[in-house]
Amino acid sequence: MIAAPLWPLHGANLVTLLRTCDAVGACLAVPRYRWVPEALARGNTLRQPSCVHWVDDPLDWLARQRENGTRVLGVELADEAIRLADLPAARRRTVAVLGHERYGIPDEALDLLDGAVEIPMVGTGHSLNVAVAGSLVLYKLAGLL
Repeated sequence: MIAAPLWPLHGANLVTLLRTCDAVGACLAVPRYRWVPEALARGNTLRQPSCVHWVDDPLDWLARQRENGTRVLGVELADEAIRLADLPAARRRTVAVLGHERYGIPDEALDLLDGAVEIPMVGTGHSLNVAVAGSLVLYKLAGLL
């Protein structure tokens, strides 16, 4: 499993998601924004090196993942999205794509998804932060929820 917050807004959320990746045996894929390495290094309290994939071009990276047989799921509200409670555990290599916290997954990336998973919400917010959303989906994909 790979958590892929490819359009991040806050470094603290990336570090929290990195810890979740460690907890469930997943990797983290992040863009090479100049502030990301420092954010990950500053907040990383893990004792061993983490599995991090550095992504230069998110769209190209997603396309290559699909070409290699990886299942690519977006965490996104969509007409045919699977509810989190109904998401089965991953049976093959799976990337969980997380969009920007305000704008979601960019339109040009939606065609690169094999499907979407939505996290039901009853409050007034439109989305959870990347760390919370990614953590919920990773635990479900790992079969730990």
